[in-house]
Amino acid sequence: MTARGRLVTIEGIDGAGKTTLAGGLAAALRERGIDVLALREPGGVALAEQIRALVMDPAHAVAPRTEALLYAAARAELVAEQLEPAIAAGRFVLLDRFVDSSLAYQGAGRELGVQEIARLNEFATGGLRPDRTLLLVIDPAVGRARRGEQADRIELEADAFFARIDAAYRSLAVADPERVRVLNATLAPRELLAAAVVELADLLAR
Repeated sequence: MTARGRLVTIEGIDGAGKTTLAGGLAAALRERGIDVLALREPGGVALAEQIRALVMDPAHAVAPRTEALLYAAARAELVAEQLEPAIAAGRFVLLDRFVDSSLAYQGAGRELGVQEIARLNEFATGGLRPDRTLLLVIDPAVGRARRGEQADRIELEADAFFARIDAAYRSLAVADPERVRVLNATLAPRELLAAAVVELADLLAR
């Protein structure tokens, strides 16, 4: 019988360096002989990638509840097509964003309510939860400076929006310290990668 795989998610505000860490971490784990499936959200499957293009397009005005539902729909399809089958097959799944993003962005940032968004995503994911979440923490102003000029619809939001998101992420880490491990996103990429590997050591040893 194949042992169930692992789901590790990477979270943080825009500009925190999630994508860079995800790429480095996937490469580091593969060097150790670990079968890694690296995916991003929203995306990872054809339908979810189409939703991603729609919801991030600055040309579209998207109501907050519509936004939350679109992200949940993309997530539901990713779980069904990729996450559950890969985890059941014993693979190590590394995911750039998951439910915590919606809790922070739509629940707190859009002020729809963290608990309301949690219930929506419990349905969308069938209750799937990460084994570990790496939360990259950075001052929102620094994150904005890192993003540069090519901003998507979400990245164009005001500073107060990202301040609410940052506060929500920090609250999630306090509430669930065993799952959510906080990393200093201002570290040099090599140092950040090393810190991430340390926080995954117990999962990698099993």
